[in-house]
Amino acid sequence: MADPHPVAGYYRETDCKTDDLLALLARKTVAREVPHASDIVKNVPVYAGDMLRDVQGDPQARHAIMAEWARVMMEGAGVLVIAGAYDDGTVIDAATAEYVGIIADEKAANGTAADHFATAGANDRIWNSLQKLCLRAPGVFARYFGNPVIDMVCEAWLGPNYQMTAQVNLVRPGGQAQQVHRDYHLGFQTVEECEKYPSHVHHLSPVLTLQGAVAHCDMPVESGPTLLLPFSQSYPEGYLAWRRQDFRDVFNARHIQLPLKKGDALFFNPALFHAAGTNFSADIQRMANLLQVSSAYGRAMEAIDRTAMCRALYPVLLRDMQSVGMAQNMLDAAIAACAEGYAFPTNLDTDPPVGGLAPETQNWLFHRALAENMTAAQFENALTTLQARQNP
Repeated sequence: MADPHPVAGYYRETDCKTDDLLALLARKTVAREVPHASDIVKNVPVYAGDMLRDVQGDPQARHAIMAEWARVMMEGAGVLVIAGAYDDGTVIDAATAEYVGIIADEKAANGTAADHFATAGANDRIWNSLQKLCLRAPGVFARYFGNPVIDMVCEAWLGPNYQMTAQVNLVRPGGQAQQVHRDYHLGFQTVEECEKYPSHVHHLSPVLTLQGAVAHCDMPVESGPTLLLPFSQSYPEGYLAWRRQDFRDVFNARHIQLPLKKGDALFFNPALFHAAGTNFSADIQRMANLLQVSSAYGRAMEAIDRTAMCRALYPVLLRDMQSVGMAQNMLDAAIAACAEGYAFPTNLDTDPPVGGLAPETQNWLFHRALAENMTAAQFENALTTLQARQNP
């Protein structure tokens, strides 16, 4: 969709209009747009896993489907389902058993922790389930992630050399729904931060990440599978709009849910308005492995020791701030060039979000240290503690 503010180049929350979103939601997915889909359910194309396995040896057919998926996620419904992404249920069962073991071990070691959207004990979450499964049961990992269909979807959206991460979410009966949201990257920023990014970055953010979920059990609608708003990823100002009550009202009135079977997979553009649903069932322990896959291009060209740079720079800025009254905009620019300004990737087990969706960064710590007049030694200790929290 064209930038509605081509001159200003920035989006503002106050400019968001539900009528613009509703116009996008009026669209329909038609069969000619998704010729490889086996079905279309509530505007979401569904693809048969067996068909996708059959084309793995045919590069031309494989690329045709991948191009179709990219169009679906960019211009179409923004979401697709692969029915039977896993054709061997024992692979899912083996991974489930390991994940249940990880949950038990972490509870024994750390007690019960709160999840993103539920009170402590309502759900279970395994951060970095990718690494934990690989180190605990590499044979299971090989069978589980050695899935050419999953690889095909990731490459369709991100290209090769993508970076896989995953988090297991187990929602018990009674577990409550999330609020509607968009996802990483800009979806993890506050409105104020999002407004600082030019409009073209709002368009770029969705193509840097793919969101997915592998069903580890049958998920009828009453168990609370993901609430989805097809076509909402096309609303350009959505990273600013999703917190507004009028947009939440649209989502609550118009969202859909799709039942999934064990071994099915759901993938969507991270800009799609979505939310985990409430588990209304009496006895279904809804378990999904949430895949968050990143583009290889979200990395700098050079490896830089920013911690060492911060140690060297801090006493200089502290001195200049106190002795010569260094201007705030000069301080900000120097810190931005030196310190890590982004909270991710990190170890969310030990470095949880602070007052929002993101943990403290080196940049934030640097500014806080100056404001609190920390000594160089105190700042170095704080840096060391921060680095330790971030390490896997």
